[in-house]
Amino acid sequence: MEKIILLTDYKGYFSSKWSAIPYRSGMDKELITKYFAENNFVSEFKSFVDIDFNNEYYKGKYILYSSSEDNELYYKSYIEDVCYGLELAGARLIPPFKFLKAHHNKVFMEILRSTMGDSTFNNIKASFYGTIEELKKKIDSLNYPVVFKGASGATSTTVYLAKNKKELLRIARNYSRTINVGYDVHDIIRWIRRRGYIRESFHRRKFVVQEFIPNLDRDWKILIFGEKYYVLERRVRKNDFRASGSGILNYTECLPDGLLDYASDFYKVCKLPFLAIDLAYNGSEFFLIEFQALHFGTHTLDTSPFYFVHSESKWKKIKGNSILEEEYVNSIVKFVQKNFY
Repeated sequence: MEKIILLTDYKGYFSSKWSAIPYRSGMDKELITKYFAENNFVSEFKSFVDIDFNNEYYKGKYILYSSSEDNELYYKSYIEDVCYGLELAGARLIPPFKFLKAHHNKVFMEILRSTMGDSTFNNIKASFYGTIEELKKKIDSLNYPVVFKGASGATSTTVYLAKNKKELLRIARNYSRTINVGYDVHDIIRWIRRRGYIRESFHRRKFVVQEFIPNLDRDWKILIFGEKYYVLERRVRKNDFRASGSGILNYTECLPDGLLDYASDFYKVCKLPFLAIDLAYNGSEFFLIEFQALHFGTHTLDTSPFYFVHSESKWKKIKGNSILEEEYVNSIVKFVQKNFY
């Protein structure tokens, strides 16, 4: 039987689940074990802190893991260290480390998107910056209005529309501020004493500036697990441009022609067992807004009364509720059987 290792966090939780009880306690590990066993897989849960890099135990092993959304992403940084080490040690991380790097990191998400080699999914112009000073060097070359995105943040909490250069600078300055009074005062003293010294920036939180797509009144959150597509329509709030976090949600089978094909094409490019994507459509062109390969919200799957599958050259709606753990395991099993590694 194939063994698969699942890494739990310091609370003993695995991954994320919208309907988890207790609140935010992740997936049901007993259900995961059950569904893996039914597919002839042995599942072994281990904590990140239990990983020992002084042997070759993990070489060639399939390892499932999740990310973290802790404040300031301190624990996520630790998870990145361990997972990158496992990838270097020859483990088969699902998903690969690059997708963990892109979680809650919109700067790297844009970099990853650009390296995928398909312009179909890179049709939104974007630039990214590590400091406010870098933005100032490029600010006159931008076409306004633009969308400002903080590198981290969910439900559009760090997403803003800047109508002109002045607004963009104000938004970027407020978001990117990095204040450490003791260090900053010390650096100012160095700047005064040392001729030619350029002081450290006071604004070093990275961010993205993206092309604004006008006349969008909605987008679609699509969760893909194996062959199943769960779609949630999200309307834009009144006097706003953001659909994410609006709370105006609808499950509908009336989708724009080509929406699921576009989602499927990107899913195939990523070569993943599961994926969450946000798509928009302006009446003539689809746009990939964002994507996540792990630790994404599961509300769409947990509450959807149906899903879509591609069968006999067309998309079909299948009525019925789904169990997250079952779909998670099924997608992993199919992924391993297809031998993507």
